[in-house]
Amino acid sequence: MRICVVGAGAIGGLLAAKLHQAGEAVSVIARGPHLAAIKANGLTLIEDNGQEIVSRIHATDRIAEAGKQDLVILGMKAHQVAAIVGDLKHLYDHDTVVLTAQNGIPWWYFFKQEGPHANTVLQSVDPGGTVGKNLPIDRVIASVVYPAAEIIAPGTIKHIEGNRFSLSEIDNSETSRIKAISETFKQAGFKAPVVSDIRAELWTKLWGNLSFNPVSALTHATLEDLCRYPLTRALVADMMREAQSVGEALGIRFRIPIEKRIAGGEAVGKHKTSMLQDIEAGRAVEADALIGSVIELGRLMDVPTPHLDTAYALVKLLSQTIINQNGQLRITSA
Repeated sequence: MRICVVGAGAIGGLLAAKLHQAGEAVSVIARGPHLAAIKANGLTLIEDNGQEIVSRIHATDRIAEAGKQDLVILGMKAHQVAAIVGDLKHLYDHDTVVLTAQNGIPWWYFFKQEGPHANTVLQSVDPGGTVGKNLPIDRVIASVVYPAAEIIAPGTIKHIEGNRFSLSEIDNSETSRIKAISETFKQAGFKAPVVSDIRAELWTKLWGNLSFNPVSALTHATLEDLCRYPLTRALVADMMREAQSVGEALGIRFRIPIEKRIAGGEAVGKHKTSMLQDIEAGRAVEADALIGSVIELGRLMDVPTPHLDTAYALVKLLSQTIINQNGQLRITSA
């Protein structure tokens, strides 16, 4: 299968390396020192068992150079998609599909869905509808990303834990193409079930992202530490309750209790969330997809979200301050 990973960061790089090792024809779109390192030395993946794999993968910063693909994986953060979506047409063959691998509420959430909100554009994740206008909805398939990984040096990805990518058509239909992609992922060593209710699964993952990420970014605490500190554990639970109220107003059934979801985050250990990694690296954070989108949905469904509102305001200002100052914020040992 011809596969192009657009955005070969932590998760995109993990996918690219594993799929390449499984024999797929993989190319990656990257930039800056990360791209230079991949071109010079290959893409290095340090697996969760410590094994190091180096993949010599075609890498470029120009989407048009990658050629026609069977599968395009969008591996960048949600707020980065609009900038590149117009160029994706260079990758399309007749049956090319585009897998969205972003955290948070996706831009397509109300597409291919019946009800009063069908085809509603969420401004928090797709301002002006740019992505929806430029990415044909019939090409899109969904994923829920569970692995944790980090870029520990340019060209080097460290897999922390987890290997599940839940896959689905966005209308939950069972098609030959989703089965083929599931099998391709499984051959690369991932758990890749085709799920029957992708939106419910999105909310289960988002439950953790919308609470753990901003609290981690604001406190510089790891998952284990913020879950074990009573005050932040209580705050995380309050944020999850608000999100659950929003999700349930949209017809979502939450299958596990809040305490079990928090325990799952705690079990990951001393892992820095992606939002904290971004703060330390001086990158813009995914606040809109992870928190702003739920706040927008809360407004749509007339559900109050005071704890989420507060966390969103704080982490957005922190991110803006770091970007405006061209700085980084990291706690180091004295």
